Amino acid sequence: MKSVSTALHGKGSARRAANSSAVDAGARAGFAARGVIYVLIGLVALRIAFHQSDGKQADRSGALQEIAEKPFGSVLLWALGIALVGMALWRLSEALFGAAGADGHKAGKRLLSAARFVFYGFVAYSVLSFAAGEKGSGGGSDKQSKDVTAKVMEWTGGRWIVGAAGVGVVVAGVWILVRAALRKYHKKLKLGEMSRRTRRAVDVFGVCGGVARGVLFGTAGAFAVTAAVRYEPGKAKGMDDTLRAFTRTPAGPWLLVVVALGVAAFGVFSFAMARWRKT
Repeated sequence: MKSVSTALHGKGSARRAANSSAVDAGARAGFAARGVIYVLIGLVALRIAFHQSDGKQADRSGALQEIAEKPFGSVLLWALGIALVGMALWRLSEALFGAAGADGHKAGKRLLSAARFVFYGFVAYSVLSFAAGEKGSGGGSDKQSKDVTAKVMEWTGGRWIVGAAGVGVVVAGVWILVRAALRKYHKKLKLGEMSRRTRRAVDVFGVCGGVARGVLFGTAGAFAVTAAVRYEPGKAKGMDDTLRAFTRTPAGPWLLVVVALGVAAFGVFSFAMARWRKT
């Protein structure tokens, strides 16, 4: 009995450590950092729609360049990178000890948190590298997508891998879109702490931002599938090229305007997550 009690106590201590105030603060800082990046990507995309982008890309590298050009930009970049480290560590704690919510301990949830830890760890590394002066570390999403696609296609069965990955991204985009439209994020928010007006505003940004993000993911995935089918790595597109592709539709630049506003809205929604997310 004593050993069982000790094990339970140890597990409880680990869970309390995962939900500590430091981890909570890191998660909220990470959401705020994500918000900054998405708002800036949306603004750059808007300028692209009106041919005023000054050569910047509508992706993370473009957002980092925007920050770097501002007063105290270097300080802001370091703060952004550190905040994203906080986000990565929070996801790691979820993977190790379980996330908030009744089903947060399930293997699927913990595996998803582990994947998010890897993703945000990479993003944090790229931002900190950029802040340290390695300007190439901001990463042009378009070049990265084409280079990775070309390399994978050289492998045996590479076309199938790229195609499968593209289908996976399309499915992820649809999943993001549907969950946003159904307001599934409600269960992750402290709705009781919001006024009715605030809740409505959060829903506007949450739905519009989630739908736009889902469309963006789905479109990028479709380009990857096209690259695999045609055996043309150049058909794969990063975030910047995917956003620019909307200008080549019958709706012209106005479709990009709509999607860009949605991307910026997701950034604002991330600020709401930083304030009211259950961690």
